Amino acid sequence: MKKGFDNKKYVKIQSEKIRERFKLFDKLYLEVGGKLFDDNHAARVLPGFKPDSKINMFKELKKDMEIIFCINANDIERNKTRAEYGITYDTEVLRLIDNLQKLKFKINSVVITLYNNQANVDKFIKKLEANNIRTYIHTFTKGYPTDVDTIVSEEGYGANPYIETTKPLVLVNAPGPGSGKLATCLSQLYHEHKRGINAGYAKFETFPVWNLPLKHPVNIAYEAATADLRDVNMIDPFHLQEYGKTAINYNRDIELFPVLKTILYRITGKIIYKSPTDMGVNMVGNCIIDNEVVEDAAKKEIVRRYYNEMVSYKIGQVDAEVPQRIKVLMNEIGIDENYLDIVKPAIIKKEKENKQVVSIKLPNNKIITGKETTLLSPVSAMIINSIKELAKIPDRINLIPPNLIEPILKNRTNGSNEPLKLSEVLVALSICSVTNPTVEKALIYIKKLDNMDAHSTYILPNDELKALKSLKINITCEPKFYSEDSFIY
Repeated sequence: MKKGFDNKKYVKIQSEKIRERFKLFDKLYLEVGGKLFDDNHAARVLPGFKPDSKINMFKELKKDMEIIFCINANDIERNKTRAEYGITYDTEVLRLIDNLQKLKFKINSVVITLYNNQANVDKFIKKLEANNIRTYIHTFTKGYPTDVDTIVSEEGYGANPYIETTKPLVLVNAPGPGSGKLATCLSQLYHEHKRGINAGYAKFETFPVWNLPLKHPVNIAYEAATADLRDVNMIDPFHLQEYGKTAINYNRDIELFPVLKTILYRITGKIIYKSPTDMGVNMVGNCIIDNEVVEDAAKKEIVRRYYNEMVSYKIGQVDAEVPQRIKVLMNEIGIDENYLDIVKPAIIKKEKENKQVVSIKLPNNKIITGKETTLLSPVSAMIINSIKELAKIPDRINLIPPNLIEPILKNRTNGSNEPLKLSEVLVALSICSVTNPTVEKALIYIKKLDNMDAHSTYILPNDELKALKSLKINITCEPKFYSEDSFIY
């Protein structure tokens, strides 16, 4: 894979930028958007960006920082799920805390925002307390968002408990958007300044990239990724007016800035920032080393998002306007579904064979397909065909002997006689590799499928999707059910 991004430079200059910012204050509350771990969106649109770049960068600042997590009580109550992992937001908070503590980061606390005596929230609070994690409760801020006099008063932010912190840098993170990170930061600023502490606020979000053009594919990919939130990238008018320079931000930050600027002034007595862009500390745009590679990667990500949202619409998870928004973005930059060159081969093979098909593009740029058989699902056939191709194993050789398939089918708890799913095939290959050098050789090449693009002619079931994700394969699906007369997928 060609690199378009200098990750080493990014870790270095991003940590320097944050350190430079928090030295302006006695204490800096840094609102961190996106993921601390596993930032796979950034890795896909910026080839060379490592998914754990953020956390590696924060390791440079670890001795000076502590972390607060925010979670919206309503998200806990309705079991909101983080789609990438299929786990609820409250579970994600616990996962993040566990991972960070293993890396010796200091966890300050968890803030439950918009608390209103929700039953499931009370259970979560008990779980946190049982694990010795400090918990704070924030209710709705009186006067928010327009009555600044009430917001910046004992009735507003003053009604929230003060979170005691000791480090000069306090990261405020969350499992997803709408978790109350900004309100928590501002509430803390109010309390800190009451105590005579010169506390400041800044924001660290990877996207949109402020110093890339408005219609750069990387910024368009961010809009595609947040199509369900209706985020729209815009030129920051405050930045343009103040400095005569174009900078990119998004609608929510721009719309909120006049109120935020006033709140910050009321709390600190100073005008710290003159534009939403001023608040940011993002250095991603300074680390792109091959714009052509990055643009191509971002365009592919936009198409992936389109397919994902088309599937979400088909199964009733989003409204039709969500994929339609992404389609408009694709039209703006002159691409369509076939920008992913794995799409057509899968569809053509399906039409020719009259069977469901999954295609994949290998590191050598060869496109391999797998079709459904009596023994193998399309995904399983695709993986076996791929590792055979990479290991240069003749097609006539069976990697899984038929006498091993029957015991696997017998061990199924549901008694199903369906073709082998990918998870079952991976187990079978692992067993065979112990005694068969050819299979052992083939299995080595599975790692070569990392970050490869694949496309299915039907909506894959969750177990197949999970198995592909475990192999780090970027899968897209046609928004069609396995059988045209069935809604089962």
